[in-house]
Amino acid sequence: MADRDRLLELFKSRAVAFGDFTLASGKKSSYYINSKKVLFHGEAIALLGELLFESTKDLSFQAIGGLEIGAIPMATAAVLRFQQAGRTLEGFFVRKQAKGHGSQERIEGLVRRDDQVVIVDDVLTTGESVVQAIEAVQAIGGVVARIVCIVDRLQGARERLAGYDFRPLFTIRDLGIEPGGP
Repeated sequence: MADRDRLLELFKSRAVAFGDFTLASGKKSSYYINSKKVLFHGEAIALLGELLFESTKDLSFQAIGGLEIGAIPMATAAVLRFQQAGRTLEGFFVRKQAKGHGSQERIEGLVRRDDQVVIVDDVLTTGESVVQAIEAVQAIGGVVARIVCIVDRLQGARERLAGYDFRPLFTIRDLGIEPGGP
């Protein structure tokens, strides 16, 4: 079975729930994708690392990451896979709010001015979490080379990210769900 097909199977069996949910975007939904039920599974994270590698290996970039918490395991999987291929990358995550102590930075990890950066996120609805990560990276002088998410719910993220190289691994339709609910 191909890596993409197997990861999709794991998302379908482990991450999708039906009911009455309020999403991070504030929107109501009859389904929820809890990617953490997949992202902390050994086989799934190895598959995800491979798919992130395949979807970004054509780029010359220095760092990969995004908004906490979903981007943390994704960035870790990607930097490990790139290291296995002989290419060292930096992973990072963006805090929703800067810490009140220590360095008080929003970005944890090493991202420098002019670095080409790939932004990752698990599930996108409106794209607001990615916009927050983009703004934090750009605030320190980083350049967004590509945006990759695991699942695009097809509810406005692509439109919100117009002008960026946006590549979802899956859309909600791949999970057998039509946008807006079952």
